[in-house]
Amino acid sequence: MSTSLPQNSTSRATAPILRRHLAEGARSLLGWSVALAAVLALYLPVYPSLQTPELADVISSLPTELVSVLGYDQIATGAGYTQAAFFGLLGFALAAIATTAWGTRLLAGAEESGRLELTLAHAVGRVQYGAESAAALVARVLVLSLVTVAVLLVLNPVAELGLSITNVLAATASWAGLSVLSGTAALAAGALTGRSSWSLGVGATVAALGYALNAVGGMSADLEWLVTLSPYHWAFGNRPLSNGFDWGGLALLWGLSAILVGLSCAALSRRDVGR
Repeated sequence: MSTSLPQNSTSRATAPILRRHLAEGARSLLGWSVALAAVLALYLPVYPSLQTPELADVISSLPTELVSVLGYDQIATGAGYTQAAFFGLLGFALAAIATTAWGTRLLAGAEESGRLELTLAHAVGRVQYGAESAAALVARVLVLSLVTVAVLLVLNPVAELGLSITNVLAATASWAGLSVLSGTAALAAGALTGRSSWSLGVGATVAALGYALNAVGGMSADLEWLVTLSPYHWAFGNRPLSNGFDWGGLALLWGLSAILVGLSCAALSRRDVGR
């Protein structure tokens, strides 16, 4: 009589933490995607109607330094307008808010709720949890990037922006890198402290400080060196929507994010988890 060994029907799924984060964050991701698409659809189609002598007169009446910081010196071009209206302002703010909230919730929020401790008790490694949480953050930003590129390409001929596909991809890659940096900063702070308040504060500070350093450095020749410390400048200082990929800036943004992910995994593996 032949016998057969029992089959394990509950084989372990690949990347379980990543899968769970993506499934649980689907509704939030959809909401942020709709918000970004709505901002693009609201602001970009008005570009042709803004190309008037009256607007040029208003801009010329503003301080030169302020015009440069806001990007209004390039607003007469489709690339300059898109940078000033979306990538450099509203799109930047929305993405920073989203990624900071996600980075906080993925780690510090899970620890404060007791869920992280429970998950780690079920044969999930700490480094695995940190790495897959970071992967979930990056995956969400990539989805937002795809939405942004798709909407931009649809609106490009409608709004008469004259954008090239390569430069749209370049600007979106820089914008995504800047967004991921805020999220990984929040993730690292959560891994180090286990507190949502610290995580949220650090992620928001990275975004706000980057913008402030770029603004202050652009307003004074004596403080121009500050822009070299600004992640915002790393992303947009070379005007990727006009000039294409800035590989140096991308390396700084994504490289620093990778370091923060490593710090998150190391901190999580060496600290007591739980309240």
